[in-house]
Amino acid sequence: MPKTPDLPSLHDAAKRLTPRSRLPPLNALRAFDATARHLTVVKAADELSVTPSAVSHQLRTLEDALGVQLFTRNKTRLKLTTHGEALLPSVRSAFQSIASAAARLGDAVMVGDLVVSAPVGLSSRLLTRHIGEFLTAHPDVHLRLVASNDDKEVYAPSVDVCIRYGTGIWPDRQVRLLSPVTIYPVCSPALINGPQGVRTLDDLRHHLLLCEDGGAEWTRWLLAAGARTDGFRMTEMGNAHIAIEAALHGQGVALGDSLLVGDDLAEGRLVRLFAQSVPARHAYYMVCRHEVCESPLVAGFTDWVLGKVHAGSAPG
Repeated sequence: MPKTPDLPSLHDAAKRLTPRSRLPPLNALRAFDATARHLTVVKAADELSVTPSAVSHQLRTLEDALGVQLFTRNKTRLKLTTHGEALLPSVRSAFQSIASAAARLGDAVMVGDLVVSAPVGLSSRLLTRHIGEFLTAHPDVHLRLVASNDDKEVYAPSVDVCIRYGTGIWPDRQVRLLSPVTIYPVCSPALINGPQGVRTLDDLRHHLLLCEDGGAEWTRWLLAAGARTDGFRMTEMGNAHIAIEAALHGQGVALGDSLLVGDDLAEGRLVRLFAQSVPARHAYYMVCRHEVCESPLVAGFTDWVLGKVHAGSAPG
């Protein structure tokens, strides 16, 4: 039985290309990069907004140009060959270098459509109060804000940047810490100065404790403050934003997320009760696709949000 010849190396394949054709087709390289990250043609096609057959064609084009096989295929998933693993770091580095070079060109490239997904609370309490500053500085940016904390937007090709409250684990995405979070009780000035003002932990028993999680975070805070956890009336409000809104209107005491209540505390709409705080279970992160994270528009918006948060975060 004849011996099967070894597949040529990438080096040998590159030597066969003429100087003019030494660089493989750019679209084929983009298809390779996306497929290598998802390991399915369908997901790569979704990311690139093309059909799966178009991605498959680009992969065959690249393999033909290099003369090597880049993936092994089965019914459900793909796997990089040794040649694919050797090629991938250089392809990713090249795309990142192109994005970085474009970013260095300056504000002239801060144009185009930008789709941002952020939780309702952060959208309402931070972005909507300050986004005009960013848009005034960059009048050619067309922003669409999606108020959501659903991970479907993290993996949606139509969304450029996601701000997420969570564990920080989103596979196959660039994740950057936006802000850790501490929590502490807040209420309206009218409530603290009313006939049943709040001066001690026991005074909290006369007011609704507004919560979003069945009272788990309130229980953590009360224990950290040295209080017994019985005898408090906790009311489920759906999410932290609604709980804070209810507190603003004097309906009870909410646990303030240090990122969300900074403006309200600074402007006197809310007051903080007690010095005790506890770290939240999660933090806020900036999440985006690798291929767009260094584009001038995404990088510029990310830097603006980071600057706004770090300049205005309430102390813990």
